[in-house]
Amino acid sequence: MNLLADILSWAFLLSGSFFAIVGGIGVMRFPDLFTRLHAAGVTDTGGAGLILLGLMFQGGLSLVTVKLLLILGFLWFSSPVSTYALARAALAGGEEPFWAEDLDLPPSARIPGMVRNQGSEADKVGSSEEA
Repeated sequence: MNLLADILSWAFLLSGSFFAIVGGIGVMRFPDLFTRLHAAGVTDTGGAGLILLGLMFQGGLSLVTVKLLLILGFLWFSSPVSTYALARAALAGGEEPFWAEDLDLPPSARIPGMVRNQGSEADKVGSSEEA
C-alpha cells in the first residue's frame, strides 16, 4: 500500500511540475497581457493543485494533509478571482486584447474563425458559394 501511495504521489508531483513549467513557458511566449493571464491562472490552479495533491499522498492521513487541503481550497478560490481582477483592471486602464487580425500573415495561412476582407484567391479556396 505504501508503494502505491508513493507511485501516485510522484505521478501527481511530476504532472503538476510539468504543468507549471509548460505554463511558465506560455507566460513568456504569449503575445499580450490577457493570454499571459490565462496561462498563469490555469497553471496556478492546475499545476499547483496537482503538486499539492501529490504532497497530500506523501503526508498520509495527518494534520499536514488537512493544512495542504486548506491551502488548496484557498488557491482554488483566490487564483481565478485575482486573475479576473487583473484582467478587469487592465481593461479599465485601456489595455487592448491582441487580435489575430493584427498579425502579418501570409495569404495561405488559415486561422479558424478568422475572416479576411482582402478577397484574394487563397481566401476563397475551400469556401462554399451561397446558392
